[in-house]
Amino acid sequence: MSTEVIDYGVCRLAIVPVRKAPGDGAEQVTQLLFGDHYEVYSVSPDRRWASIRIITDQCEGWIDNRQHHTITPEYLEQINQADFKIILDVAATILYKKSPLTIVLGSIVPISTTELFKIEEQLLFNGEAKSLNQRRDFDFLKTLALKYMNAPSQAGGKTPFGIDAAGLVQMVFKICGYRIPRDVIQQSAQGKKVKSLAEAKPGDVAFFSDQEHKSFHVGILMEDDKIIHAAGKVRLDHINEEGIMNTEIKIYTHHTTGIRRILTP
Repeated sequence: MSTEVIDYGVCRLAIVPVRKAPGDGAEQVTQLLFGDHYEVYSVSPDRRWASIRIITDQCEGWIDNRQHHTITPEYLEQINQADFKIILDVAATILYKKSPLTIVLGSIVPISTTELFKIEEQLLFNGEAKSLNQRRDFDFLKTLALKYMNAPSQAGGKTPFGIDAAGLVQMVFKICGYRIPRDVIQQSAQGKKVKSLAEAKPGDVAFFSDQEHKSFHVGILMEDDKIIHAAGKVRLDHINEEGIMNTEIKIYTHHTTGIRRILTP
């Protein structure tokens, strides 16, 4: 990726795939949701694709240039400073430039409690939301995480209609007011180390390897020795010191490698 920023953008569609390479068949590495803002570093030779870096988590990839929405550096600065609202509905309809648009859980709408910022766009939203930077406790986190239950696993997904393990953890904590990375390995360095499952609390984040120690996994500890994670779908399974036991087939699927505490009292 070029190191020179050539443009700035904000997502003005419900969900935009961010791909590893410039092409429809390339792997999806993450997604932009409505309100996510980013920097543009280059455009493909055919002008169809733009290489971007998402500002909040530094995740990089390519988006369809037709889905790029340019903003000014001044408006980007407003987005960086304003405490906008993040929506809590699984899906909600907004009026954007007088046209209805359905957006999903975790989208950011440019509504702020401060009058310091001039909002450049016409937008009407009447759903459930909270201030993006307001930190919430485990009870809120639990209610929120359960909204993703049974969402199908999707590589690079970040929504109740398709999500991966790291995306689930990132989105739940983002909505709770905590900014953490997109990647499992980077997530495993966040917060404070918890020595063992016996010392863990609901809301702690647990990390795992698979049976062959070839891939890595992550989930959020819940009450009663349960964990919520995305494996085929978002599900609640049993956890003990050995790892995750699938409650349907009674087989250990992931071995615990560490636990981190991100939620603060």
